[in-house]
Amino acid sequence: MDYIQLGIQFAIILVVFAITMFIALYSTFAERKVAGYMQDRPGPNRAGYGGIFQPLADGLKMFTKEDFIPETKNKFLFIIGPGLFIITALMTSAVIPWGGTMNFFGRAVPIQATDIDVALLFIFGMVSFGVYGIMIGGWASDNKFSLLGAVRASSQMISYEVAMGLSIIAVIMLTGTLSLRSMAEQQHGFIDWSGKVPYFSWIVFKQPLAFLIFLICAFAETNRTPFDLPECEAELVGGYHTEYSSMKLGFYLFAEYINMFISSTVISVIFFGGYNYPGMDWVHNALTGALGNIGSNLAVLIGIGVLFAKIVFFIFFYMWVRWTVPRFRYDQLMNLGWKILIPLSILNIVLTGGAILLTK
Repeated sequence: MDYIQLGIQFAIILVVFAITMFIALYSTFAERKVAGYMQDRPGPNRAGYGGIFQPLADGLKMFTKEDFIPETKNKFLFIIGPGLFIITALMTSAVIPWGGTMNFFGRAVPIQATDIDVALLFIFGMVSFGVYGIMIGGWASDNKFSLLGAVRASSQMISYEVAMGLSIIAVIMLTGTLSLRSMAEQQHGFIDWSGKVPYFSWIVFKQPLAFLIFLICAFAETNRTPFDLPECEAELVGGYHTEYSSMKLGFYLFAEYINMFISSTVISVIFFGGYNYPGMDWVHNALTGALGNIGSNLAVLIGIGVLFAKIVFFIFFYMWVRWTVPRFRYDQLMNLGWKILIPLSILNIVLTGGAILLTK
């Protein structure tokens, strides 16, 4: 067993988890600032310069609030529900390639916790498992509003996972792999000059319909507006986490922002090249020629920065839609999933298969 490689992977996991929690924490601040800007008001501006310490104050409030547990027969399930939800949200980051391969003392270190051949199946499995955290918490709360919110969340996630999975099948047919790193490597650079005719290498140009379907389903999977029916305050008080307080409530809220961050990352990796960007070969060759291994590592860091820039854009897009588009009625939400997105996904699979046969 290579203990050094194992230690490197463990360190990468810790760093990824820390960055994920940090981004989830400050996404709450960013969302309030974006909402304030769109509504012509300042947003949080008291804790620190421009309100920069507001997320820390919110976290401290969550830690110090009274932890209320209702008189329910399922206190154990009530407690583990939020933990299960946030753990499954964090575990999805383990298979995401955050950058290329760096070199340290003659050892090649890919910037990824683990590269498995079925990374997409792992992510879908964790996302599917996460709904149990919502369902358990809503059912164990012994509250009709919580239970109704949990039922809404589970039926919504199950419905849109079908369309999401079908949209990815077309991408898998095109790339021939379930590995996220392999998908990212196939989108190397921005324009592929290897053939007789150059073409855009990012999958979004080859599968625009799959991207659109996946993006819509990502909104539904993360319970974001206009698909936030499980938490609909006007109807359900707070939805599945109505009875929660203190850090149990914080886990549910943080998990939502973690899912938003992870879904933005997956969209960036699958459809927008991940850590690839135009002119990356020129940058890599120039830096490597000038600085050797240091330049090569610096080029990888630039790719990581590019990936996070794409992620930040999609997180902003989530927030922009939330404060722009009203939520659907529940019948409209279900009709969109079953009657529109699933048939479109199947049609896209057929068209992709026909295009592959014609180009052989």
